[in-house]
Amino acid sequence: MKQTAVDWMFAQLWDTPKDKFTWHSILKEAKQKENDQMEDAYEETKLFYSPFENFNEYYQETYGKDA
Repeated sequence: MKQTAVDWMFAQLWDTPKDKFTWHSILKEAKQKENDQMEDAYEETKLFYSPFENFNEYYQETYGKDA
């Protein structure tokens, strides 16, 4: 069963000693996992219709920053 980035982050934070550096590292990794999941979903659905050249173009247009 796939785990969402948020579920993964919660589990990591729950089981990890609580310091700002560790939490920041976990948050950074969770954001990357979320980005990877979004890219996978985009690739699976772009066959139907997508005005964008690729996922990075979609992300930039949607969220206003690089993926």
